[in-house]
Amino acid sequence: MSETTRIAIIGVPIEIGTSEPGALMGPAALRTAGLIRTLADLGHDVEDAGDVAPDTSGAARGLPAVARWTRALSERVTAALEGGALPVVLGGDHSLSLGSIDAVLHHCRASQKPVFVLWLDAHADFNTPDTSPSGNVHGMPLAALCGEPGFSELFADQDRPFLDPTRVHLFGLRSIDVGERALVTKARVAVTDMRAIDEFGVVAPLRRILERVATEDGHLHVSFDIDFLDPGIAPAVGTTVPGGATFREAHLIMEMLHDSGLVGSLDVVELNPFLDERGRSARVLVELVASLFGRRILDRPTPVIEAVSAQPVRG
Repeated sequence: MSETTRIAIIGVPIEIGTSEPGALMGPAALRTAGLIRTLADLGHDVEDAGDVAPDTSGAARGLPAVARWTRALSERVTAALEGGALPVVLGGDHSLSLGSIDAVLHHCRASQKPVFVLWLDAHADFNTPDTSPSGNVHGMPLAALCGEPGFSELFADQDRPFLDPTRVHLFGLRSIDVGERALVTKARVAVTDMRAIDEFGVVAPLRRILERVATEDGHLHVSFDIDFLDPGIAPAVGTTVPGGATFREAHLIMEMLHDSGLVGSLDVVELNPFLDERGRSARVLVELVASLFGRRILDRPTPVIEAVSAQPVRG
């Protein structure tokens, strides 16, 4: 990520992946909280590409409905990447990552560039239709992207590239269903749960992740779910889990991501303004995204991420 980055803002007002209404207002709330102005003030070239608006005829919920959003968003993110922009996808529930990461996988396949995903989330989102207690698709995107069965109708390209689960890192995990725990373990997904963060902090685990991405010259996609944060900081989420990251921990993560220069695409998801307190959560997210794109209190030397062999941290 250079000092001046071309950024494409893409809104995804989707809430059909969850049972809690309100997430469709997330993109508008982030714009209202000043996200675009804040990024432009940092010197970036920011284009608001508007909201994805797929054909919504047919099934109103479930995998067929999510498939229309997945395919429409994949096309939009692909266009942004091919145009040399860094896509920032605003949600909307976490099922939108099916489309954003599908686009990244297609974009990187031609150059054989490996795709890494940093999943900042209280949940693993590795359920399948067979393991999910709720049936909500926002708890399934990683399983679908990694090629678990039950998702063939989601994607336009049946010869699609799959996400390598060993290049996925769940960071901040503190809630996982029984069925998906078995899938995560079998797939060898790397995990830094909140227990590990409590013991070791965020710096050492994140540094090892970034070292591995640098070693393999990978594309890093960051998917930031608001429930990664403690709900006392950001209450505007439908699936609250106490004990999340602090405001300072989250800022440090974003600052380290910026300093690494490795982030190639970003999701900001699950903001539900209906559950917020006078826009507080939206403003917190804007502050965090600003840190990822270079806002800092004082200028300091940028640390170099060395390309050295590193093993992912497991919680």
